[in-house]
Amino acid sequence: MTKPMSGRRAQAARNDEVILRSAREVFLADPSAPIAAVAEHAGVGISALYRRYPSKEDLLRKLCADGLAQYTAVAEAAVTDEGDPWEVFERFMAGIVATRSSSLVRHLAGMFTPSEELYHASAYAGTLNDRIFERAQQAGVIRPDVNVNDMALIFEMVEAVTIGDEARRRELRGRYLALLLDGIRVSSSVLPGRAPEDRELSSRWDPGT
Repeated sequence: MTKPMSGRRAQAARNDEVILRSAREVFLADPSAPIAAVAEHAGVGISALYRRYPSKEDLLRKLCADGLAQYTAVAEAAVTDEGDPWEVFERFMAGIVATRSSSLVRHLAGMFTPSEELYHASAYAGTLNDRIFERAQQAGVIRPDVNVNDMALIFEMVEAVTIGDEARRRELRGRYLALLLDGIRVSSSVLPGRAPEDRELSSRWDPGT
């Protein structure tokens, strides 16, 4: 059995959870917001926040790591799912939109210097993306002129919906994800333009871009 935490440690864990939840909300709305805005939103003293995260970059790295972990969990479930290829792909896309992990990582891109661990986690998530996408495309359920990198921009478009309260936003994101997924299923039409390239997506991680 797990030994229960002391009162002080339990309070610190609760504070950390509140800080991270507030940071997620604050930086999704404004990635350039000061760290003091997170402390105010969380209702904790700035000293309590700095004890956990000595700098804004440390906090952003933690948020990004958590977002990648959420993304990876959804992707790993899809990779091991032996169900219908289209339904697996559809569940994966819906799962990522539901966590908003892609939106969080995208909002933080270029705002801090990623650690080696984050680079490895990102590369692993990319490998999972490839496996999920290739399985669906090889099964003939995704049109051949769609590229795995199109998925990133589909997530961005859907997660950009901010109308209404949270329940309404979830409803609308589900609606527009369904519309976009219908567009990438096998079709006789030809897509205009080129899919985004790796360098176009990765360049946003360059500080100052």
